[in-house]
Amino acid sequence: MTLNHWPNSAQFWRDKRVIVTGGAGFLGSFVVEKLAERGAAEIIIPRRAEYDLREKDAILQLLHDTTRPSTPGRPTPVDMIIHLAASVGGIGANRDHQAEFFYDNLMMGSQLLHEAWRAGVGKFVAIGTVCAYPKFTPVPFKEEDLWAGYPEETNAPYGLAKKMLLVQSQVYRQQYGYNSIFLLPVNLYGPRDNFDLESSHVIPALIRKCLEAKAEGRAEIVAWGDGSPTREFLYAEDAAEGIILAGERYNGSEPVNLGSSFEISIKDLTETIARLTGFTGRIVWDTSKPNGQPRRKLDVSQAERWFGFRSKIGFEEGLRRTIDWYQASQTAVLPAISKHQLQPTA
Repeated sequence: MTLNHWPNSAQFWRDKRVIVTGGAGFLGSFVVEKLAERGAAEIIIPRRAEYDLREKDAILQLLHDTTRPSTPGRPTPVDMIIHLAASVGGIGANRDHQAEFFYDNLMMGSQLLHEAWRAGVGKFVAIGTVCAYPKFTPVPFKEEDLWAGYPEETNAPYGLAKKMLLVQSQVYRQQYGYNSIFLLPVNLYGPRDNFDLESSHVIPALIRKCLEAKAEGRAEIVAWGDGSPTREFLYAEDAAEGIILAGERYNGSEPVNLGSSFEISIKDLTETIARLTGFTGRIVWDTSKPNGQPRRKLDVSQAERWFGFRSKIGFEEGLRRTIDWYQASQTAVLPAISKHQLQPTA
C-alpha cells in the first residue's frame, strides 16, 4: 500500500475506542496526545491502582468495564489495545531486578493479549524492545535477525519477556486469525522521561549528572563503562507517531523496527550532553560498570515501506528539548518518579 492510498488519520480514529496501557507514562503520554489530536472517540488509560495488569482478574475486569452495549445480547469491546505498560529501567535496574522485569512483563503481555483475543478486541498493538535483539546482531539490525542469538546478558530477561509477545502475536494470527502486531522501538528519550539515577536510561541520567555537577561546581562526572558502545535513539514523540501510524496502517505478523537510523557512541553522546548543558568538567569512565550491548542501530526501512513512518526530530534538537523540559520541571518530577520507579510504566 502506498502513502497516497492510506486512509485519513482523523477518519480512521474518529469512531475508535482505544485502551492505552501505560498511557500515563513517558511514551504513553505522547501516544495519548496523538490519539486525542486525531479525534479518537474514547481513550482509556488503566491505572495500576485499579487494574494491576499482572493479574488475570484485573485484565478481565478492565475488559468488562470498557465493553459497551450495542445490539441486545451483543456487547462491543474496545477497537484496539496499545500495550505500552512495562517494568523497565537502564542497565543497572535491568541487572538488579531481572526477575521482576521478566515476570512483570511476561505476565502483563501474555495474559492481556490472550484475553483481548477472547473478548473480541479488534486489534492488539504490542510494543517490544530493541533489547530483544541478539547481543552481536549485524548492524544495522534487521527484523529477520531477531532470532540469530541470545540478547545481551544484563537485559536479556526483559528483552525475552517482551519477545514472547511476538511469538504469541504470530501464532494467534496463524491459528485464530487475530490481528495483532509487534513493534520494536529503539532506545527512547525526550521530555517526561525518567530522570531517577537508580532506574533511568543513559540520556536522562547523563543530563541530570551534568546539570547537577555544573550547579554544584563539581569538577567531574562519572559515566558507566568505557564509552565505546554505540546507540541509536528515537525521540519519544516520533516513536508515538510511529505507533499510531502502525495502528492505522499495518496489519501483518512480521516485527517492525522503529528508529531514527542515527548511531552515536556513548562517549560522543556524553560529550554532546556535557556541551549542551554547559558542563565543562572531566568525564571519568567507570570501567567496572557494564557497557551493555556493543552496538545498536536499526534498519528502519520496513516501517517506512509498510506504514509510512520516518522520524522527524534531529538528535541535538531532541536533546535540547529534553534538557529544557528537565530544567523547567525537575522539582516536580523527581519525587514522583522515585516513588514509583519500579511500577509498570511506559
